[in-house]
Amino acid sequence: MCVGDSEMTCGESRDRSQLNLPGRQLDLVKAVHATGTPVVLVLQIGRGMTLNWEAENIPAILNAWFPGERGGQAVAEALFGDLNPAGRLPVTFPKSVGQLPLYYNILPYGSHQYIDLDTEPLFPFGHGLSYTEFAYSNLKMTPEQTGPSGEVTVTADVENVGNRTGDEVVQLYIRDKVSSVIRPLKELAGFERIHLEPGEKRTVSLSLGARQLRLLDRNWNWAVEPGEFEVMVGGSSETVLKGGFEVVGA
Repeated sequence: MCVGDSEMTCGESRDRSQLNLPGRQLDLVKAVHATGTPVVLVLQIGRGMTLNWEAENIPAILNAWFPGERGGQAVAEALFGDLNPAGRLPVTFPKSVGQLPLYYNILPYGSHQYIDLDTEPLFPFGHGLSYTEFAYSNLKMTPEQTGPSGEVTVTADVENVGNRTGDEVVQLYIRDKVSSVIRPLKELAGFERIHLEPGEKRTVSLSLGARQLRLLDRNWNWAVEPGEFEVMVGGSSETVLKGGFEVVGA
């Protein structure tokens, strides 16, 4: 089932008070689902949406965004298994408009608490599935101490534990535990897309230097401050492996 937005419901000056499927599209999806017909939902949308019923009841959802003139071919190849999707969300999908604004790199104490809803997103930033699965292990930082102008190499083993060839987008996030100005609880610091055969394992290496570690201090100067950094690696902003290193000296 192909559902979603159009130029009438998404675009400049097309704000909406709700982020569910426009019109009676959800009613149509529910009616088809109720017949017992297997359903794959193809979304053609231009924004993050609240898709709670769909995510709970529809076994497969393909987000095509607004795919353009070759979109039909791309969707068909993904649905029939001619290619293995590896896209990742560049935004966070909320469970409710009441959660907005919602993004992965919130500041400390920046999330809202609700009595009728948790604070977790429906789909986090960087999320994306494929026809196979990947396992992460053996996270290492080299060196575990560095200076403000130094560089740390982060490595992790990624294994295709499914039975299909596929691509994984390995994502690296950092957190500056203590800083002179407020920094997000999590910041994307690097990523790499890799291609793995079934059963294949590869060590992925990503670098952290002053460009990723620096902050804009109270005097409006870029600086890498001494202290501990937490490192997180995984297939989305809801990361899998955690470690850390320390910046020393001035």
